[in-house]
Amino acid sequence: MLSGILLVIVGLVAVAVGGWAGFTLRQRAAVDPVKSADIASAQLRAEADARAKEILLQAQDEAARLRTSAEEEHRGRRAEILRQEKRLQQKEENLDRKLEDVDQRERGLQTREREIDGLEREADELRISQTRELEQLSGLTMDEAREVIVAQVEQDVRDACTRRARELELEAAENAEHWARQIIGTAIQRYSSDQVTESTVSVVHIPNEEMKGRIIGREGRNIRALEAATGIDLIVDDTPDAVTLSGFDPVRREIARLALTKLVTDGRIHPARIEEIVGKAKQEVEAHIRQEGETAAYEAGVHGLHPEVVKMMGKMRFRTSYGQNQLQHSIETAHLASMMAAELGADVAQTRRASFLHDIGKVMTSDVEGPHHIIGADFIRRFGEIPAVCEAVAGHHDHDPEYQSTEAVLLQAADAISGARPGARRESVEHYVKRLEALESVANSFEGVEKSFAIQAGREVRIVVRPDEIDDQGAVRLARDIVKRIEETLQYPGQVKVTVVRETRAVDFAR
Repeated sequence: MLSGILLVIVGLVAVAVGGWAGFTLRQRAAVDPVKSADIASAQLRAEADARAKEILLQAQDEAARLRTSAEEEHRGRRAEILRQEKRLQQKEENLDRKLEDVDQRERGLQTREREIDGLEREADELRISQTRELEQLSGLTMDEAREVIVAQVEQDVRDACTRRARELELEAAENAEHWARQIIGTAIQRYSSDQVTESTVSVVHIPNEEMKGRIIGREGRNIRALEAATGIDLIVDDTPDAVTLSGFDPVRREIARLALTKLVTDGRIHPARIEEIVGKAKQEVEAHIRQEGETAAYEAGVHGLHPEVVKMMGKMRFRTSYGQNQLQHSIETAHLASMMAAELGADVAQTRRASFLHDIGKVMTSDVEGPHHIIGADFIRRFGEIPAVCEAVAGHHDHDPEYQSTEAVLLQAADAISGARPGARRESVEHYVKRLEALESVANSFEGVEKSFAIQAGREVRIVVRPDEIDDQGAVRLARDIVKRIEETLQYPGQVKVTVVRETRAVDFAR
């Protein structure tokens, strides 16, 4: 039992010793981290103080540098402001000097204006006094005297001009009438041509009525394809065994006619085939146009034309004016003009060339705006024609007699002869009536005209005037004015003769 007690006591002592040793070790372990933390914090505090001092020094240096830079910039701006102020001060001084000069000039001008006003008043007073003296001597006021003088001078000038114009007309008529008739008659007698009339439609004959359905195609696709490719309207109606092509462009109408003829002959009609045949037809028509132009130039005796000019002339084969084929008209005009040029001793080659080309602008009016004679002259000028030929072409409608050559006059005469001869041209009754009404309307628009009559198919206008309003000299002037108005406002083939009739009737009764 004693040994047990000893063991317990020894155990307790061992526990006490172990506890004291553990407590001591824990105390030492707790004291060492605190000291370590204090030491670390002291080191960090020292480093932070050193870094703060360093940053403070850097900030002080940067502030000093910025202050120096700002001071330098401020000094520069202040110097620039001083320079600007000095420049503005100089400008103000210059403006002050200029204003002083302007004031001096203005004072000088005012002085001169006062002097001029005084002189004008003196001149007005002198003119008024002289006018009064003249009015007292003549018995007329200044306005009345002016009207009398102007009216007298105007009447004298009108009478002198009318008498001189009448004398020149009579003199020219006596000498020129005979030779003009002879030369024109000889030219017409030596040349004559067949006349071909065309319209704005072409007819293509087909073998049977079944072909119309094939031309139209399923839901109209064939006829739409053909119209789109050619630009021509196809009219498929009840006309037996025929299809009508309608269009104002004769070249496209010929292409459509040729293409449709080939399609009907071939029998294969569908959109792809239509495009192919239309393309071939265009090539054939272009070749035909060139051939027609070359043939016409050879027939007219005109050589050395530019290929583009020849091609444009060939297009005239498909154009008509009042039913007259324009290419044939050009050939006819060239022959007539060259014959008259040979009779008069003028330049035959130049006259022939200008006459052949005079209407070339008519096939270009759909592409270019303007009158055909101006368009044609500009076109041939671009391809190397001589100025004399271009001027004759440009002047065969609008012309200035003072600057017109003999060849240009012959071109106008031949053009009028070819278009005005019987059978050359035709027009509808509606256009015929409208032309007669237009001629009478122009004549009736003048004062003093009592009545007017368009006769000879519109080639002559006879005008009856009131004798108490129009005298003999006035009748001559009226005829000239009406002719000028007709030339400016109307279009007509050939020429129009204007006859003014003035008569005085004395009526009395025996009772």
